[in-house]
Amino acid sequence: MIVVMGATGTTGTALLHSLRALDVPVRALTRTPNRPLPGTVGPHDRQVEVRYADAADPDSLRAAFAGASQLFLAMANSPAQVELETRVIDIAAHSGIGHIVKLSAPAAEPASPVAISRGHHAVEEHLRAAGPTGTVLRPYAFMQNLLRLAPSVAQGLVLGAMRDAPCNYIDCRDIGDVAAAVLTRRHLAGGTYTLTGPEAVSHPDLAARLTELTGRRIRYVDLAPDELRDNLVHRAAMPAWLADHVVEIQQLAVARPESPTTTVTDILGRRPRTLDAFLNEHRAHFQ
Repeated sequence: MIVVMGATGTTGTALLHSLRALDVPVRALTRTPNRPLPGTVGPHDRQVEVRYADAADPDSLRAAFAGASQLFLAMANSPAQVELETRVIDIAAHSGIGHIVKLSAPAAEPASPVAISRGHHAVEEHLRAAGPTGTVLRPYAFMQNLLRLAPSVAQGLVLGAMRDAPCNYIDCRDIGDVAAAVLTRRHLAGGTYTLTGPEAVSHPDLAARLTELTGRRIRYVDLAPDELRDNLVHRAAMPAWLADHVVEIQQLAVARPESPTTTVTDILGRRPRTLDAFLNEHRAHFQ
């Protein structure tokens, strides 16, 4: 039995789809179990067992982990992430789960300039010491997050603080396929995998592709880091900690130019989905 924690998120939904295609037993965890999950037929799906669980509720975790052998752990970034994820890992270990796949982040280092990445590093270290086999996935920027640009694209703008630095993007469906592979192929367990799409794309290049996609001129406007943070907080109503995170990861891309890895191809035996294919698939969203 594979437990998917974060089953309602973009990556968790993709993983459910991948595991259902492999016809393996899956238990999806959610705080709203009576609501059908994306990636399942319904609350009583033949292959997907839906259970209530909340990372802040240890008893619910113990019940959700009973009888399971593997756990996929994905939680939304937040200031409480380290506390919550380490609790989940400890309860999973005590429940007899032998393999935990953690969704992490690039630059997960103790002195990373990205606060969220420092937190991911702390959780990775805790996982390595906890007992179960730990597998770490470190995907770069989700292509699905580009859909959030639609309001600014409608105004003819893409805003950022990345100059012309290249940025790695990856489709969450590829992350789901990789996660399914490491959960079902024993020889892949225990590794640390950095995941990207097939190319790194700068914000000016992204604006050019959106221009071609929409038939309207889309400009990239490069802001100072403080200007971008203020825009995210005051115009996009983003929490301050999340605005800080966005600025930090963009500044990291400037300081450490990004380039794609071959990990997705190495594991899946096929090329990852391209940014152009993703944008074309969601053309109507940007219109």
